[in-house]
Amino acid sequence: MSHNPIRPWRDIDRRKSRVIHVGDVPVGGDSPITVQTMTNTLTSDAAATIAQVQACAEAGADMVRVSCPDVESTTALKDIVAASPVPIIADIHFHYKRAIEAAEAGAACLRINPGNIGSPDRVREVVKAAKDHGCSIRIGVNAGSLEKHLLDKYGEPCPDAMIESGLEHIRILEDNDFREYKISVKASDVFMSAAAYQGLAEATDAPIHLGITEAGGLTSGTVKSAIGLGNLLWMGIGDTLRVSLSADPVEEVKAGFEILKALGLRHRGVNIISCPSCARQGFNVIKVVDELEKRLAHIHTPVSLSIIGCVVNGPGEALMTDVGFTGGGAGAGMVYLAGKQDHKLDNDDMINHIVQMVEARVRDLEKQQGAAT
Repeated sequence: MSHNPIRPWRDIDRRKSRVIHVGDVPVGGDSPITVQTMTNTLTSDAAATIAQVQACAEAGADMVRVSCPDVESTTALKDIVAASPVPIIADIHFHYKRAIEAAEAGAACLRINPGNIGSPDRVREVVKAAKDHGCSIRIGVNAGSLEKHLLDKYGEPCPDAMIESGLEHIRILEDNDFREYKISVKASDVFMSAAAYQGLAEATDAPIHLGITEAGGLTSGTVKSAIGLGNLLWMGIGDTLRVSLSADPVEEVKAGFEILKALGLRHRGVNIISCPSCARQGFNVIKVVDELEKRLAHIHTPVSLSIIGCVVNGPGEALMTDVGFTGGGAGAGMVYLAGKQDHKLDNDDMINHIVQMVEARVRDLEKQQGAAT
C-alpha cells in the first residue's frame, strides 16, 4: 500500500544467497524476487513464440523460458532473443549440442541437468559455451525424473533424493569452475517440494528457483502453488519463481505476482482489496471488481484500491488504500483518497470515475518517484 509503510511484523528475513545474472536481471541476494514463465508455442515458430514472449513481458514477466528440443528451435532462438524485451532462458534436457547452440544464439540462461548432458567432456563443452557467451545455468531437479542410482538408493522420489541430485549437479558445475548457476528441486507434491527446498536452502548459497511442477489447471494449480511457494517465501526461501499451470503463460505471470504481492515481496500494478459481497452490498461488487480489473490492467505502478460493498468494513479498509469506494445507501457511496473521505459518488458513475482517480493517483506517484530520483 503505497502511502502506508510496511510494519515490522510483516518483514520477511530472506535467506542470504549469492547473486547471479540472467542477462541484465540480477537473481539472488537482495535483488527483487523475479517472476518467470515458459512459452507453450513451438519454438521453431519464431513469430508465434515472440508474440507470446511479448505478452508475458507486458504482464510483468522478468524473464521467459522457451523449450529447445531440436535444431529448428535453436535456429529460431536468435530471432526470438533479438525481439524479446526480457532475457530468454533455453530449456535443454539431454542434447548438449542444443545447449551450445542456444548459448551461441543469445540465450541468457540454460536450464539443464548437467548429469543428463552426458560425458564429462560434453559437460565441459556446455560450460565453456555458457562462459563464452555470458550465460547463467539453472540446474532443474524434478521428482519425476530423478537419476536411477538415487531411486535405487531411496526407493522412491523423496526430498533427500532430490537434494542429493541437486548437490551432485552443483559439484559437476563447480568442478568445471562455474558458479553462475541457480537451482530448483520441483515436485508436484507440495510437501515433498517444500521439504526439498528447505533442505537445499541449508546446503547451498546458490540462488533458488521456486516452483511446484505440474501443479494443475488455473484454479487448482494457483492454489497449490500459493500454498507451497507462499510458505517457502514466508520462510525467506526463493529468489525467482514460476507458477506452473495448465493455462495461458500470462496467467502464470499474474499468479506469480499475486503471490509476491500478498507477502509484500513485490508490488506491481493495482492491488484491489474487495469484499466477497453479501446482502448488505450497496452495489454489485463482483461485477464492479471484474470490470475494474480489466480497465486497470494496463497500470504497472504499484497502487492500492479498496472496493467494499457496505460501511461495515469499508471505511477501515479505505484508510489503508490509495483510493477507496465504500457502498452506502440510496444508490451512492463514499470515495476515499489516501485514506480520507473525499466525496460522495453515485453508483451509476463509479467505474469510470474510479478508473480516472486511480490513473490520477498513479500519475502523482510517478511524479513523486521521478522527483526522488
